[in-house]
Amino acid sequence: MTTIELNFNETAVMGVNLILALLIFGVALSIEIKDFRRLIHLPRAPLAGALAQFVVMPALTFLLTYWLNTPAGLTLGLLVVSACPGGNLSNIMTHLARGSAALSIGMTGISTLLALFFTPLNIALWSSLRPDTAALMQQVSLDPWQMLGTIGLVLILPLVLGMLFAHRYPALAQKLHGPVRILAFLFFFVAVIGAFAANWEQFLNYAGLVFGIILIQNTLAYTGGYLTARLMQLREADARAVSIETGIQNAGLAIIIIFSFFGGRGDMLLIGAGVGAYQIASGTLLAFLWSLFPPDESH
Repeated sequence: MTTIELNFNETAVMGVNLILALLIFGVALSIEIKDFRRLIHLPRAPLAGALAQFVVMPALTFLLTYWLNTPAGLTLGLLVVSACPGGNLSNIMTHLARGSAALSIGMTGISTLLALFFTPLNIALWSSLRPDTAALMQQVSLDPWQMLGTIGLVLILPLVLGMLFAHRYPALAQKLHGPVRILAFLFFFVAVIGAFAANWEQFLNYAGLVFGIILIQNTLAYTGGYLTARLMQLREADARAVSIETGIQNAGLAIIIIFSFFGGRGDMLLIGAGVGAYQIASGTLLAFLWSLFPPDESH
């Protein structure tokens, strides 16, 4: 598995960087300072989201890889994905699922900011707990400060610029919000399809193993997020938002990290690209199923 070589190059990585920045910018057009203030007055909801994303999700992923005894490359790929903040599709999926869209948008902003510190921390922490992944980390000599700078460039900068643009030109931001997000999503979808097309043989060879692992991890993410929210006594609509925010990771960021700090390892990229594709399907299905059942807020 460690000898997999995929057909990606620096141009493709730069394209993913730009798409990710555009996605974050599009989300930021709908985020206002008052969204953060609202969450401060209701701290339990964003706290549940942060715990689910940056504590529960990485822990469940580590336990899964330990239980399955997955190869080091696949394990590290899963850990990188689990350490990333919520993906941009989560806001749309939450709305379709009749969850709290306002909470989802606020959580996306907060998790993006928290990722600056918690993503490098989680990758370093959980990878150090298995000898094979710890050895792999030593081989690549991961620089957490350099990773922090990369995350800041591709996540924080577009977020800040988008919020500033929305504050300065609110009417224009409202008009651009939908088209920019749709355009960025289409670009991301095409990029994922292109990755599969360029590496079709490799994906076919390892599809069963990779798909099975991703399916279990993604199911654990949705479940872990939902249970964390319910244990913290959040209402149903908020629990759905936390669940989807936890289950839809920022796969674009994971791919950038794998390229920038792990030499574009094929086994890790199989996980990153696979997660990016699978989350679109699983999030859509979950949102559709939840849309059939209005949230019961009586308890």
